[in-house]
Amino acid sequence: MTSTAVAGGQVLDASNPAVARVRQLICGPEYSQDGWSRCWEEGVTPWDLGQPTPAVVQLAKSGTLPSGDAATVLVPGCGAGYDVVALSGPGRFVVGLDISESAVAKAKQWSAADGSLFAFVAADFFTWEPPELFDLIFDYTFFCAFHPSMRPAWAKRMADLLKPSGELITLMYLAEGQEAGPPFNTTVLDYEEVLKPLGFVITCIQDNDVAVKPRQGMEKIARWKRMANPNTLNSAE
Repeated sequence: MTSTAVAGGQVLDASNPAVARVRQLICGPEYSQDGWSRCWEEGVTPWDLGQPTPAVVQLAKSGTLPSGDAATVLVPGCGAGYDVVALSGPGRFVVGLDISESAVAKAKQWSAADGSLFAFVAADFFTWEPPELFDLIFDYTFFCAFHPSMRPAWAKRMADLLKPSGELITLMYLAEGQEAGPPFNTTVLDYEEVLKPLGFVITCIQDNDVAVKPRQGMEKIARWKRMANPNTLNSAE
């Protein structure tokens, strides 16, 4: 099946000139800081909804996210930061991280009047060293933006940035039929193959029933926790 998913009114495959331009700017498997920055500078961001992701709004209201005692949340690849602001709240401080300074500047500009329960940082996810680890990391349209060869490093970084008792939530965009990327072809198994060796297990997975209409049927939400000893996974198999 060929993917014809839409974000912000735009098809996320090579038939869309904006997606073709993104792929031209990213230029291959490497995570190109210049490429992603140029996407934002040129306004070529077909993934950007221009508003919080509906599933994020639902999660923030669910009462199932960490809060109180200064709980901390990380949103890597936050773009313009709509989800960062939506996830923030009393007792929960959210950090939005993006490699593009242009994206972070946009996020800071529009959110300036919304309070002090969040912050935006322009840095590389793979090298950034935060002052403390996080209670929760939320990943959406981030995993699928990487060439598959980078996925083990993505998983390792998630493990490094989470507290031992922390939780990872992945809102998975399951692209299919892509000849190139981003977004790259993605399945639930792709997540499991890189997270399971690090001790992550799925505690809950479900269809994203509040996905924007063009993405319905292509997204799942998974919540992950780490086992105390990842080696127990291998010994049980």
